Amino acid sequence: MTPRRSLTALTALLVPLAFASGCGFHLQGLSHLPPAFATTHLEAEDRYTDFNRAMVEGLHAAGSRLVGAGEQPGVTVEVLTDDSGQRVVSVSSKNQPTEYEVYYTVRYRVRVGTRDLLTPQTLTQTRIYSFDETAVLAKELEQENIRRALAHDIAQLVLRRLAALSP
Repeated sequence: MTPRRSLTALTALLVPLAFASGCGFHLQGLSHLPPAFATTHLEAEDRYTDFNRAMVEGLHAAGSRLVGAGEQPGVTVEVLTDDSGQRVVSVSSKNQPTEYEVYYTVRYRVRVGTRDLLTPQTLTQTRIYSFDETAVLAKELEQENIRRALAHDIAQLVLRRLAALSP
């Protein structure tokens, strides 16, 4: 490759990046949290839910260090409710389910010491999927994948709200 071609290729790569960065574009999922979130305590009844895992990953990606209950956190994110499930949306003429709605609900609040920085908030995400009784195992896997995706989406919403706070 000649030097002129490599310069042209480099320019073709850098110009779109310059425009994207100039307009405030950020990759999804990369939130910059306020300095108070440098040390965060994530308080949840169940630490092994899909939402809790997604929050831990998101907080780490945003540069926050998670601390235990014994350490002094800058901010505490308290997960009050973490619930998921599914309900029947429609049935066939034989009274068998043909569509299900998967839901994920999280209720949380944010505290600095004993002061509420963010009063209890509830976020719910839903998604509908079709059900086929001849592919039960595949549909169970689909339902699990949807639930995981909903938990991740809610965690991203929470992180964006945390990034907008000014403690």
